[in-house]
Amino acid sequence: MTNGSAGMMRWHPRLVEAAKALNENRLDIAERLLKPHLMEDPFDVRAIRMLAELAARLGRLKDSEVLLRRALEIDPNFTGARANLAMVLGRLGRPSEALELLDGVFEAEPDRVGHLNLKAATLGRLGDFEQALVLYEQVLSRAPNQPRVMMSYGHMLKTVGRLEDSVAAYRDAIAINPALGEVWWSLANLKTVEFTDEDIAAMEAALARSDLKDDDRFHVEFALGKAFHDRGRGDEAFAHYAAGNKLRREYHPFNSDHLTQLVDRSIELFTAELLTRPGGSPAPDPIFIVGMPRAGSTLIEQILSSHSLVEGTSELPDMPAVARGRGKYPSSAVDLSEDERRDAGEEYLKRSAVQRRTDRPFFIDKLPNNWTFVPFIQFVLPNAKIIDARRHPLACCMSNFRQHFARGQDFTYDLGDLGRYYSDYVRLMAHMDSVMPGRVHRVVYERMVEDTEGQVRALLEYCGLEFEPSVLEFYKTERAVRTPSSEQVRQPIYTHATDEWRAYEPHLGPLKEALGTVLDAYPRAPVEYL
Repeated sequence: MTNGSAGMMRWHPRLVEAAKALNENRLDIAERLLKPHLMEDPFDVRAIRMLAELAARLGRLKDSEVLLRRALEIDPNFTGARANLAMVLGRLGRPSEALELLDGVFEAEPDRVGHLNLKAATLGRLGDFEQALVLYEQVLSRAPNQPRVMMSYGHMLKTVGRLEDSVAAYRDAIAINPALGEVWWSLANLKTVEFTDEDIAAMEAALARSDLKDDDRFHVEFALGKAFHDRGRGDEAFAHYAAGNKLRREYHPFNSDHLTQLVDRSIELFTAELLTRPGGSPAPDPIFIVGMPRAGSTLIEQILSSHSLVEGTSELPDMPAVARGRGKYPSSAVDLSEDERRDAGEEYLKRSAVQRRTDRPFFIDKLPNNWTFVPFIQFVLPNAKIIDARRHPLACCMSNFRQHFARGQDFTYDLGDLGRYYSDYVRLMAHMDSVMPGRVHRVVYERMVEDTEGQVRALLEYCGLEFEPSVLEFYKTERAVRTPSSEQVRQPIYTHATDEWRAYEPHLGPLKEALGTVLDAYPRAPVEYL
């Protein structure tokens, strides 16, 4: 490490070993070395930065942010820590803050390729995809044999709809490093690429390597699951999905009891009397699409953003940040005054504005997990539209089990967790239907597939939008799409995905048990939830 004034210090032997452990992804060893060292020397900014990197790899991004800010308090000229903080802020959904930090990073070290790469990723998070692509191309012209940069370039090409170029970039990355698991999964995640026998052999060879890092291993497991799924070999596919999920869950365990308690408390607190009180921001701009991931939210977004008055943005992290920023949610929310509720709504609008690129009057926030904040949305943005995307529980949950999410969906790594999560989601939505009938508009995926025009017209009517023929040709709309369904929504609606879960039915006992009466009642809620 040579950046900033930290680079002038002598390295302690323990830090050399910790750096080696981090490089080899032996995080437990790195932690055992770093913590005692910092007990002895709490001002060693290099050790603080390494501990922050360890926290980030474990998904503890807030801890990483705190550590990096501590390092910069001690040494404001530590450019490496500043660059790391920009990366962490981007992953936390605060790319505008990250971009501001990068100005200082480039001033200190204008020629480092890694900083260009980080800025490209940050611009991508802000929705400036074309400028991000320019930067990635600059990086690759200066460092052409960087497989991870080539992969990131492929991600950006996919986002803007340049599918063939994206596949070529991914293939170039694989040619450089065939054991890079994330690039295999990136190809699988396009949904439109079928792996060859040679691809399967290469992935199986990667899994057989004793030195394959866990991060690469679970990505390859998911990619092989997709390869065997496409060939109709359900048992083999499930085995690979299960192996990938098991490994992922070791790093990101999920406590379903915490979610159940959150839903219990929300139902208790957000009564009809409370939710109908005056207050909040009167702005009608946002259209929230909530529900389970893999339930059709990207399809609904693509349909609506094909309308001349609606802008599609992305899965925005802003509503959870606004809700949790006022104390322990949901208890803190019910004590907000009328003015505080208005301020919360305005804060959301201000935060989300950085993602907007047009002057269309309405915009979409399609973060599925916002279903936990639907009462809060009503509380602070009473004129916002809320759309619940719902899909058959077995189809939806199995689709989630087959999908490797980069971060934030820890409940998808276990079939029992998935069933309980789906049930809690249905339970809170049933409460909203009970206390505010008609407030949330539900789009059932299977109905959308069977009667697209009828469902689309009902959706537009709920949103207060006139029908436009373009919404039925949504697959022709050119816009950036940053979710796993990016290539699927660039095609007309197809029906074959609705029953894909049946290939895995012998393995779905834990899921069915966790779903309970929710499975039998679909698409309605069980009577005990009403």
